[in-house]
Amino acid sequence: MIARKLAILALAAMALPAHAQPEAEQAPAAAPSPDGREIMRQVEEYQRATSDSAFNRMQLSTCRFGVSENRITCAERPRVKALESVGKNYGPEGLDSRSVTIVLEPADERGIGLLSYVYDDAERQNESWIYLSALGRVKRIASGNSDEESESASLFGSEFTTEDMDTGKLEQYEINVLEESVEGGREVWVIELIPNEERARETRYGRIVNYIDKERFVALRSDLYDHYGNAIKRMLSSRVELIDGVWMARSATMMNLVTNRLSNMAVLEIYTGIDVEDEVLTQRTLTDAAFRETQLQEIRDQVE
Repeated sequence: MIARKLAILALAAMALPAHAQPEAEQAPAAAPSPDGREIMRQVEEYQRATSDSAFNRMQLSTCRFGVSENRITCAERPRVKALESVGKNYGPEGLDSRSVTIVLEPADERGIGLLSYVYDDAERQNESWIYLSALGRVKRIASGNSDEESESASLFGSEFTTEDMDTGKLEQYEINVLEESVEGGREVWVIELIPNEERARETRYGRIVNYIDKERFVALRSDLYDHYGNAIKRMLSSRVELIDGVWMARSATMMNLVTNRLSNMAVLEIYTGIDVEDEVLTQRTLTDAAFRETQLQEIRDQVE
């Protein structure tokens, strides 16, 4: 093979006029632009990996915020809730997920729960049910809502909504890499997601701009806009740690730029590879207190 290449080069040189000079070597081709859709698929794959057969203990804090000396601080005493969450992935490729989250504290909210089924397929609507222990009933709630007079369901009275916690359905978005930048000292891709016509009818967000860590594939910041182009929310992620080989943000803060309220979700403990029975991820866990406590205790016993 090498001899053949040398022979070809020699013939080419003989064919050149005496005064001719070989053409200058061409500059190497520019690196291909990153594919925004593939980047977001990788981000979601990591998110699913940390929620599969997983048990979490979390703290959810909400307050009105202000800015002092370029720092965001609570302007009032935060309302704090202690939560436990169990999740599991489903489907032939593990792209769907089910999770149940239960309030443990404060005492007067103990037993309030949220059951969520998230589907990757754009043809299937995500499903969520909330159990209000004081009323003793389950209510089905929407995962997204473009109605300007209403909001998609709040997650336990926080600034997070069920829609904010969803994954999948990337085919319902136009996805563009806007630029490469730096966020929090980390190199990031700035990626824009714009819902298609069908998705726009189901979501309150007309545009999402994510700042994706180029090494760890974690969204360090997300700016959320309404259908008129107004910035209405911003989510900041921190405490990014390697959990079972996958990078995960253990703290997420959602700021409502309209009401000046924020909520922080801190993952205090996370365990993966847990044995989770399918029946745990049903409405029975919401409504049957004895069943719920028995099942949760069996899961706790696996990690304690």
